Amino acid sequence: MLKHSFGLALKNLRKRGLRTWLTLLGVVIGITAVVSFISLGEGLRNAVVGQFASLSADRLIVQSAETGFGPPGSTAIRKLTSKDSELIEETSGVELTLKRIIRSGKIEFNKQSSFALIGSIPDEKEKIDYLYESFNIKVAEGKLISAGDSGKVVLGNDYLERIDFGKTLRAGSRLKIQGKEFEVIGILDKLGSVFFNSIILMSEKDMNNLFNIGDESDIIVVKIESEEITGKVAKDLEDKLRRDRKQKKGEEDFSIQTPEKAFESVSLILNIINLIVSGIAGISLLVGGIGVANVMYASVLERTRDIGVMKAVGARNSDILYIFVIESCLLGLIGGIAGSFLGIGLAFLASASANAYFDNQILKVTFSLQLIIASVIFSLFIGLLAGVLPARQAAKLKPVEALRR
Repeated sequence: MLKHSFGLALKNLRKRGLRTWLTLLGVVIGITAVVSFISLGEGLRNAVVGQFASLSADRLIVQSAETGFGPPGSTAIRKLTSKDSELIEETSGVELTLKRIIRSGKIEFNKQSSFALIGSIPDEKEKIDYLYESFNIKVAEGKLISAGDSGKVVLGNDYLERIDFGKTLRAGSRLKIQGKEFEVIGILDKLGSVFFNSIILMSEKDMNNLFNIGDESDIIVVKIESEEITGKVAKDLEDKLRRDRKQKKGEEDFSIQTPEKAFESVSLILNIINLIVSGIAGISLLVGGIGVANVMYASVLERTRDIGVMKAVGARNSDILYIFVIESCLLGLIGGIAGSFLGIGLAFLASASANAYFDNQILKVTFSLQLIIASVIFSLFIGLLAGVLPARQAAKLKPVEALRR
C-alpha cells in the first residue's frame, strides 16, 4: 500500500503542474541561500584567516592606539619611540625587536601619479632576514632590499598588473616618491595579504629622510624566544609599558596584538556574519515551508470528494495520511536537492567573481558532502512539518461528508 501511496503522490504533484513548481521555488530559494551562504562563509573565514597568517605564534605586534582610519600609527595620539623599543628589548623572553614605519606617499611614473602605502625595511641584516622570513616575503623578479641599500625600492605584486600607470613597472624601472627618484630593484611574489600586494618597501634610512621622521615608530614587531611564553611576555610587556606611561589598566594608549587575540577578533566577526546570513536563509526556508503547507491545504480542499471515494472503497485513515505526507515530503526533498546544487553553483560564481576582481585566489568555496546531506534532510523535514497538519485533516474526513462536498 505504501508503494501505491507513493505513486499517487507523484501523480498528484505532476497533475498540479505550475502550482507544484511555484511551491518548489520557495523551498529551492531557501536551501540555495543556506548552502551558498555557508559555503561562502567558510571560504570567507579561510580568506580572512589567511590575511592573519603572517602572525606567527612567536611574534607580537605593539602599536599605539588609533584615533581614526589610515596606515598603522598614522592617526595615533602618542607615537611609539626608541624608549619603548628599549623597554621591550629589556623584557625577559624577548629575542628581537623590529620597528616599522608605514606612511602614505605620492608616487609618479610615466607622467601619471597616485598614492600608495610605503613601508620601511630595517637597516640591520639580522632584522632584515627576520622580516623577510617571518612574513614570507619573496620576489617574483629582481631582488629584495639588502642592508646598506639606498635609493632603491621593492614593489608589491599588484604593480605588475592591477595598478595601471599606462606602462608596466618592472625591476629596473625608475619612479618618483614624494618628488624623489628611486630605482625599482624587485617585484614581490603575490601573497595572501592584500596589504603586502600593494605596498612599496624601502630602507628605513630612506624613509626617515623622505618623510622627516624623528624618533618614532608606527609599529614594533617583537620576536619571542619561544612560542610557549608568548602569552606571558605579552602580559609582562603590557604591565611594563603601562607603568612607564603611568596609565591605569583599561586606559592604555597602546595595544599589544597576540596571535590569539587576532584570531579571536576574526572569529567573532565571522560568527556574527554567519549568524546574520543564517537568519536570512532561515526566513527564506520559512517562506518555502509556508508555501508547501498552503499548497497541501489547498490540495485537501480540492480532493475532498476523491478522499470520500477512497474511504468508501476501503481506504484507511493511515492510507490517506501517507499520500499527503509523501506529497509534502517529496516537495521538500526535490527542493532540497535542487537548492543544494544551485547553492553550490552560486557560491562558485560569487567566488570566481571576487577572485577575478582582486586578481587573487583570495576566496575559495568550502563545502562538504555533509553540508549537502544536512541541507536535503532539513528540507525534507520542512516538507514533513508543512504537510502533517493538512494530511491529518484529510485523514479525519468522514466518507459521507467528503462525498457531499
